[in-house]
Amino acid sequence: MATNPGVPDQDEATLRLAREAVAAGDPTGWFEPLYDAASRGEAVVPWARGGPHPMLLDWAEDWELERGGSPDGAGRSAMVPGVGPGWDSELLASYGYATTGFDVSPTAVRAVREAHPKSAVDYRVADLFELPAEWIGAFDLVAEVMTVQSMPRGQVRARATAAVRSLVAPGGTLLVIGVNLPTGTPLDQGPPWCLTPAEIEAFAADDVALRRIVESEDHVRYRAEFVRAE
Repeated sequence: MATNPGVPDQDEATLRLAREAVAAGDPTGWFEPLYDAASRGEAVVPWARGGPHPMLLDWAEDWELERGGSPDGAGRSAMVPGVGPGWDSELLASYGYATTGFDVSPTAVRAVREAHPKSAVDYRVADLFELPAEWIGAFDLVAEVMTVQSMPRGQVRARATAAVRSLVAPGGTLLVIGVNLPTGTPLDQGPPWCLTPAEIEAFAADDVALRRIVESEDHVRYRAEFVRAE
């Protein structure tokens, strides 16, 4: 996270909010305070990249190489959990997917709607751990971009993984995108609490199978692709 002049150290602000929430037993409780502080210029959302995640763009490029042409979302649905600034959901919508994006933070959802006023994306306030029943097994493409890794290890990690997986429709694809765990990093150090290889592979359950894992050229980022049986 780069520091902007006149803005408190974003690293420290983010770490403080995350640690306070985790200590209080509310591992997702730091998102709304973070977005609220960012709306006042007191913090910077660390995943506000100004564009789609590079590994999601890489997925689109691989689609072109393997199948010819851009990803075809016509007649298909997509979901982006933890939608944040909305660039990833906007990219999927640009390919024709009927896209839904949600965030637990009302401030985040309000900001993304204001940032994309003409968007075709259906932006919602929702909790990953209390998903609407109509979303279960409903989406042809689910793009989980650095959402599970924003939560600490423990029971919440397994619950988050299962919740993301539950969104995938029969025959659908799940993309899990994140940062590789640096060698020697303590597992309790975060945010982010980067997924171990076993935690990435844990998305493969309940008839969802791992297809492949693709790494960035510098091996810092990964994209794991899963498919649910039809």
